[in-house]
Amino acid sequence: LIAFLVVMCAKIFAPFMGLMLWALILAVALYPLHVRITQMFGGRRGTAATALVLAGLLLIGVPTVILGSSFADHMHTSYVAFTNNTVTIKQPDPAVAEWPVIGKKLYATWSSAADNLPAFLQKIKPQLTDLAKNMLSFAAGIMGSVFLFLGALIVSGIIMAYGESGSQATGRILNRVSRAGKGPQMQRLTTATIRSVAVGVIGVAFIQALLLGIGFFLAGIPAAGPLAFIVMLLGIVQLPAMFVTLPVLGYIWWAGELSTTWSIVWTVYLLVAGMADNVLKPLLLGRGVDAPMPVILLGALGGMVSAGIVGLFIGAVLLAVGYQLFMEWVDQADIEMTEGADRTPSVSS
Repeated sequence: LIAFLVVMCAKIFAPFMGLMLWALILAVALYPLHVRITQMFGGRRGTAATALVLAGLLLIGVPTVILGSSFADHMHTSYVAFTNNTVTIKQPDPAVAEWPVIGKKLYATWSSAADNLPAFLQKIKPQLTDLAKNMLSFAAGIMGSVFLFLGALIVSGIIMAYGESGSQATGRILNRVSRAGKGPQMQRLTTATIRSVAVGVIGVAFIQALLLGIGFFLAGIPAAGPLAFIVMLLGIVQLPAMFVTLPVLGYIWWAGELSTTWSIVWTVYLLVAGMADNVLKPLLLGRGVDAPMPVILLGALGGMVSAGIVGLFIGAVLLAVGYQLFMEWVDQADIEMTEGADRTPSVSS
């Protein structure tokens, strides 16, 4: 009967698994901030959780809707211009032909497109069709992840409002599935790992978006703010910032508004800033966790490959807990050997 109930409950809960996992992760990561806000509201946990969730929705939801609407309008305008053959491309700068390796081929292709764009587009129509499908699929996936994140943020507010009782219940459950007294240690390790990965993911995404946003603004890129926000969203969902930086670099060289020297400077800066997460993640992941940083990093990366974004947290937690239990098992053997040696009678000469 217990096995039957477990299987049936798992099937019923399965549609909400992703949402609830994200909500639990957000609740654990944001709970220290919720405690501070609770103190500001005179100990009213529900009011503090509501304020935190509303702030998150305003900071993330509103810009997302605005960006989505702007993206849809831009796609519609581009489609109308494409169907009416009103899209134009200016001739490339002759200096493009002097670029190493790809210069001559790029100059010839660019010139062909500028001379007769409709014929050029017709020639590469299959590639454009595949690219359009991939772009639409990518955009749909991004928006789906964002809406899931916003829904989980709302549910996390409810979890945070009952944080103390939920923490006590979790401790009791962990004590039950492990030996008595081990539950609090596993709970602390799980909480610290989730917060460490949150800082290593969301914190790194924010820093990278800030670095690239400053570069976009100083380089005179249109819509620098929205582009930086898109970079942050890409970082949160663990997609490379190159999806934004490469088109921006193409615009810098195509527009030709900057000198060659400054174009090279901003190209180097944006490429370095776009890969900053490769340096920041190892530094921020694993802080405050009783497990080595490589264990947390491998767990996060392996979990992401296996289960997507939420796998970042699940993989890191599982590998951290598994590492601790394994090392405790190894240490127990050393203790037993030491105790056995102490009990062995000595032989006097």
